[in-house]
Amino acid sequence: MSGAPDWTVVRGDFPLLTRTVHGKPLVYLDSANTGQKPECVIASVDDFFRRYNANVSRAVHTLGSEATEAYEAARGKLARFLNVRDDELVLCSGTTFAINLVAYSWALPRLQPGDVILLTRMEHHANIVPWQLIAQRTGAVIRVADLLPDGSLDLDALFAAMTLEVKLLGVTHVSNVLGTINPVATICREARKRGIITVVDGSQAVPHMAVDIPAIGCDFYALTGHKMCGPTGTGVLWAKREHLEAMPPFLGGGEMIKEVRFDGTVFNDPPHRFEAGTPNIAGHIGLGAAVDYLSDLGMDNIAAREAELLAHATEAMSQIDGLRIIGTAPDKAAVISFLVEGAHAHDLATLLDLEGVAVRSGHHCAHPLMQFFGVPATCRASFAFYNTHDEVEAFAAALVKVRRLLA
Repeated sequence: MSGAPDWTVVRGDFPLLTRTVHGKPLVYLDSANTGQKPECVIASVDDFFRRYNANVSRAVHTLGSEATEAYEAARGKLARFLNVRDDELVLCSGTTFAINLVAYSWALPRLQPGDVILLTRMEHHANIVPWQLIAQRTGAVIRVADLLPDGSLDLDALFAAMTLEVKLLGVTHVSNVLGTINPVATICREARKRGIITVVDGSQAVPHMAVDIPAIGCDFYALTGHKMCGPTGTGVLWAKREHLEAMPPFLGGGEMIKEVRFDGTVFNDPPHRFEAGTPNIAGHIGLGAAVDYLSDLGMDNIAAREAELLAHATEAMSQIDGLRIIGTAPDKAAVISFLVEGAHAHDLATLLDLEGVAVRSGHHCAHPLMQFFGVPATCRASFAFYNTHDEVEAFAAALVKVRRLLA
């Protein structure tokens, strides 16, 4: 799409956004948790089940051929979207599975006692816990790179932590709590100079900005489909071909094999080597439709729209007495974590829900980050291109009302 879309028309593509909650128009500000689905994605999943529901790869009948063609077409769409080869993409259930795949297929056979896994303070639990499990089994240790007070990565400290013992770096592209956009290309370049393998969590980046994986220069990149307007239970692990070819399978079963004998098995070529069993066929077809939809809107248009909404919301929230925004890095995605004086995050979210405003509350699967800021939990408002400036005003008005109730 050459010019900016008509965002009013775009909003009409999302049927759920027309509903009411507690008798008030829904203001959905939880897209960092899961994105809403446009009609074309819903229709593509419905069409699969109605017209050509069959398993992929093993059938020669028409339905099986159509299902396989649509499923592999989704892989191709994702590859073009990320500027990579389709045989470098493992289709999976999401970022959590993808990172575990790297942990058990790449790291477990290679790490040794004394090796270091370097992580950042802002990682989601999905990019912490798998590495802890691997460290326990290999004798490797976890090292943590800390943040600056505004929620930015302390790059000098991160680079200083990249010592000879570091074998792997796990880093989020965009923080799910703070919205901080990390300079992953710069980080990966510094890691590459030192021979460190890089795993980038792209869950919060791919839905909101153009992502060119070769330009980032990482070794592995993981993403989740349901955050980018696709169905739940979908996602991708991208890996350099050399890594995929050298990695043993993570799971065994059907489809990931060429030949099975009781005295040994010949495994399939990547990426199918890592796709054991019947996949989420309908889901990934739906994810392919989501990629088409986002591509048609234009990721640069989406990023610009969300930057406008972020600026509007930040300004409006800054005028509310007793409200604290947590995470003020200069380069941010449209995510605002906040607290209101005198209110627990869960109580605040409950009161906002009564006003029709859906925000997330809790630790956001980021306990170490909560500890850094000295809070048990936050509320998080996360915006997407289908939100409106009127919704920002409604959100601010609801915050003011709740603040008065709590005073």
